Amino acid sequence: MSTPPQDLPSHIGKYRVVSRLGEGATSEVFLARDEFRQTDVAIKRLRQGVIDDYERLSAAFFASEAALAGRLHHPNVVQIMDAVSDGSAPYLVMEYVPGLTLRRFCRANRLLPLEQIAEIGFKCAMALNYCWKQGLIHRDIKPANILALMDGDRVADVKITDFGSVLNLDSERTQVFRVGSLAYMSVEQVDGADLDARADMYSLSAMLYHLVAGRPPFAAEQQPALMQQIYTATPEPLTGLRDGVTPALDALVRKGMARRREERFASWDEFARALSQLVSSRQVPRATDAEVLDSERFTLLRSLEFFKGFGDVELWEVVRRARWERHDPGHALYRKGGRGNAFHIIANGLVDVFRNGIKVAALGAGASVGELAYLAPSPDMAVHSADVMVATPSTMISLTPDVLRQMSLTTRAMFDAAFIHVLVRRLNVAWQTVDRMAGAGPQGA
Repeated sequence: MSTPPQDLPSHIGKYRVVSRLGEGATSEVFLARDEFRQTDVAIKRLRQGVIDDYERLSAAFFASEAALAGRLHHPNVVQIMDAVSDGSAPYLVMEYVPGLTLRRFCRANRLLPLEQIAEIGFKCAMALNYCWKQGLIHRDIKPANILALMDGDRVADVKITDFGSVLNLDSERTQVFRVGSLAYMSVEQVDGADLDARADMYSLSAMLYHLVAGRPPFAAEQQPALMQQIYTATPEPLTGLRDGVTPALDALVRKGMARRREERFASWDEFARALSQLVSSRQVPRATDAEVLDSERFTLLRSLEFFKGFGDVELWEVVRRARWERHDPGHALYRKGGRGNAFHIIANGLVDVFRNGIKVAALGAGASVGELAYLAPSPDMAVHSADVMVATPSTMISLTPDVLRQMSLTTRAMFDAAFIHVLVRRLNVAWQTVDRMAGAGPQGA
């Protein structure tokens, strides 16, 4: 039921309230406008006058999230921008994500295609790996805490939200234990034992099971019965619950949900690689062979020498902002004397470099071409001095200086460092060539 406008506060702090997005027993979430930055934000505010026990618990959850303000910067994590202690109604200011939660796709009549589920799993695994490296265990991964950004009927991207249950391993603050959603909790989390990244790994795998099957791995009306299943039962194989599920996909989800955490994946990197390999080896059915998934592009970038020094967050930025182009043999990337502001990193395939009709170099995956469009201090120096031709079917990661300037300072610095390495290698090759020529001496001397 919609809330009458007169029940809305006009402002929360400096933010103009637009609408109410949701509410619970202890908090309300509003859509608001940051007039200074001209952006929409989501504000999560604690209710006033809640029951004492709720008040203490919700205050602890608020403190856990508030401690993360300004700390989380990952494309698949909702950013907590600010935390304001406003008397009896403190509030969090968060990135506003228009969309819906993955709960929508947990029903048998709304199931997502399997390749989209694998893609969701990969992105969440990379985001949780980012959190784990900062000493954070989410502890409440479930469909309701994953926001889906839609492109028509397709989930284009996801963002993890609600860090109220987070376990901050670096914090000295007293933290609440035995929190989370029971249907997605590992044995060690139910027991209140010490946790590591594998607790979230179990929860993510249980969520993937739900998205694939349309039902959670375990279900019971009473909590004791559900706990007993978590301790002793084995989930029904996914291969028997949905057409198209391969034994490899079923095995991956089961390994992530292993009762003993020692039997799960050793790290988030291993878990993400396993998901990516399922996609690339076509062990997850694809709706169309033409579509290249973000997980495939990310994995490809990580394998290229040019991007060796890039972190996961920066690689995701390249995946999203770069233009990916496919070219057939004979296509001219550049012609001598031509101008252009695009430069390319070869993702796969080969290109040949010709000077005055003579082939002087062959470049393969990981090499860059046309970087003077970015590095040249003046337009006059950005004139191409060679013909660069595609030799085999190739994929290019194409960027322009304008696109690069839109990226974060950290990502731009990594591009600068990569280009410096490229130039140093080329100068080294050039000097070796000069030395060889000088060593040969003049003919007939």
